[in-house]
Amino acid sequence: MGKHIPPFNNENKAIVDVNDDVTPLCYFNQVYLKQGETFQHHVEEYESVIVLAGGTCSVTVTHPELPDIVYDNIGKRASVWQGNPEAVYIPLGYSAVIECVSDKADIMIAGGKFEESLTPFCVRDDDVDIVQYGSDDTKTHRKIKHVLGQSNADRRGRLLVSELFTVGAGGWSGFPPHKHDEDRVKADGSQETLYEEVYQFRFNPDFGFGAQFLYEHEDDFGPVYHVRTGSVIAIDKGYHPSVAAPGYEMYYFTIIVGKTAKSLIQHFDPHHEYQVETIPGIKDMIAKFK
Repeated sequence: MGKHIPPFNNENKAIVDVNDDVTPLCYFNQVYLKQGETFQHHVEEYESVIVLAGGTCSVTVTHPELPDIVYDNIGKRASVWQGNPEAVYIPLGYSAVIECVSDKADIMIAGGKFEESLTPFCVRDDDVDIVQYGSDDTKTHRKIKHVLGQSNADRRGRLLVSELFTVGAGGWSGFPPHKHDEDRVKADGSQETLYEEVYQFRFNPDFGFGAQFLYEHEDDFGPVYHVRTGSVIAIDKGYHPSVAAPGYEMYYFTIIVGKTAKSLIQHFDPHHEYQVETIPGIKDMIAKFK
């Protein structure tokens, strides 16, 4: 049930590769480039999105039977702590050449297994859907920047990609604890959808840290992972709240891929579900996903 991949130099090679042993629906690569350097991206059977964490790139999208599409000046920020992400969506059957045009570029590539080839598009900073909920009092104040979400659901498959921030110094995320590891209609008529998930964490200041909890059943005790900047967590099932240590802002890049459904519908841990009523804004956030 899930795994922690500690920070390491991946040399621009996939950290969570195709057909991963825990999260086979998900793909994740971290790419670093210097000015003038290029990286070629192509993944069979996965739709993907190239997201600029920092720096600026030109992205040329290619298809063997179609004209090239060039997206210039993707990325306007120096790091994830400044401004909104920009991105380019790469459908099945397409490839991309990423060229760094700034001094350096920090690039995250997310992928999700899918069956249909769609149309490339870019996400500019003002296209990003921003949601904020929780409160300082409940230690759940959080901001989400959706790159692929409900606002472009008609243009992507089952790949959801977002940037999540704990607002302020310390606090909880993914709370109340929830899971999404079954495609089912529950006894009360509500649903749950099966989505696998991959996170990459970062902290501000950079030496900050947090913890990722994983447990399969509401009465279980599960593993708790010590996460730092660059830590990657892969989750195939179970409840998965996380927490940032006091004094540190936590960011994580989320890749969430559905097995059959395009909308993520969560099931909350029954012991803590009542807090959906006490955490400001969370009910609206849940409704927005559906």
